[in-house]
Amino acid sequence: MAKRDALGRGLGALLGDVDPLQDTRDIHRIVSGNPAAVNDVPVDQIVPNPYQPRTEFDPEALEELTDSIRTLGIIQPVTLRQTGPRSYQIISGERRYRAACAAGLTSIPAYIRQADDAAMLEMAIVENIQREDLDPIETALSFQRLIDECNLTQEAMALRIGKKRSTITNSLRLLKLPEEMQKALKLGKISAGHAKVLLGIEDPVRQRKLFEQTVRNDWSVRKLEESAQEKPRETEAIPVEDSDLSALFQMLAERVGRHFDGPVTVRSNNKGGGTLTLRFDRPEQVEKLIRQLNPEA
Repeated sequence: MAKRDALGRGLGALLGDVDPLQDTRDIHRIVSGNPAAVNDVPVDQIVPNPYQPRTEFDPEALEELTDSIRTLGIIQPVTLRQTGPRSYQIISGERRYRAACAAGLTSIPAYIRQADDAAMLEMAIVENIQREDLDPIETALSFQRLIDECNLTQEAMALRIGKKRSTITNSLRLLKLPEEMQKALKLGKISAGHAKVLLGIEDPVRQRKLFEQTVRNDWSVRKLEESAQEKPRETEAIPVEDSDLSALFQMLAERVGRHFDGPVTVRSNNKGGGTLTLRFDRPEQVEKLIRQLNPEA
């Protein structure tokens, strides 16, 4: 198979026919050695990958893998690079390595690759992306690392991992979300579809309000889209000479508006006083506000 035909199709496509148990989604750059050779490597000679893009491992999934390894052993070898006569670093397969250690194995099957730090970083990031089990933020951060640390363009990434450039671009946009929304996406409180809608809301105050309503009320993507397309309720604030007071009134309207599903109006006068008006057309709006103000009642 010509190399140009293998681009984006994984490690198996780049290397030719290797062990059929090897994950063909892995993409590794081989500089020498027999890519198909499987070695039995003691676990005490292996250290985790310092470039590991994944920051969290699901304890329950890791425990399930540990039980499987106790019963069946490691079916798919890990991939290592040799850093000394009796020392190795993990390129891919850290979950299998951790589970093997937990299962009490003293050695594990492994493919040995040669790679410098830059190549290893790229291998590790691309391998993790190819497995498609990262959360959306981990994936976006992995793309960003390929740009920042491996000097890859989006076009080059698309070839490496076999994804459309638009997919990479949309993933990177997730990093423009406020930190709180990124965390919610990581934890599964909102989906990538919700995030896409939120990214299209330019007003940060309204973006935050709709985000909070989405999480609080478990809105679907469709419901969030409909709410985002509605004409924003305008909050009136009559300017006063004291700009601090004007900002204070505006903040009051925004804070109340987060909990009240209806128009909020603030009118101020030149003496520093004013009125706060909530307009509603059904009693449920008032009941909801009361619950928000006193959740323990």
